[in-house]
Amino acid sequence: MKVKSLDHFVLTTKNLEQSLHFYRDVLGMRVEEREGRYALFFGTSKINIHQRPAEFLPAAAKPQHGSLDFCLIVEDTCEALVQELSAKGVPVELGPVGRHGARGAMKSIYLRDPDGNLVELCHYEKVE
Repeated sequence: MKVKSLDHFVLTTKNLEQSLHFYRDVLGMRVEEREGRYALFFGTSKINIHQRPAEFLPAAAKPQHGSLDFCLIVEDTCEALVQELSAKGVPVELGPVGRHGARGAMKSIYLRDPDGNLVELCHYEKVE
């Protein structure tokens, strides 16, 4: 077996509207709703949003809001992101800082979504 890439993951939120606002209006993701299910689309991936633990089965054994720590690759530099987030009134918890990701050296900033999940936004300097 050879895993190719990430398709989606599930985020459990305690406040759907705040979560949708953050991912749509702050991070620029596209929101879709189908039959009461919400998904956030970006690039070739998506995040499914659940409003309560184990809303749809099968599910993680102990889903809860605020327990995720994940990294998203962005096109803009971290310095530009800090300015954009500041203009939107969104605090940056840390960064820009140098990190090492799946593709090598990168710069990252860290912020929290409304549920307290740690969202890392990274930028790779070299074009691949």
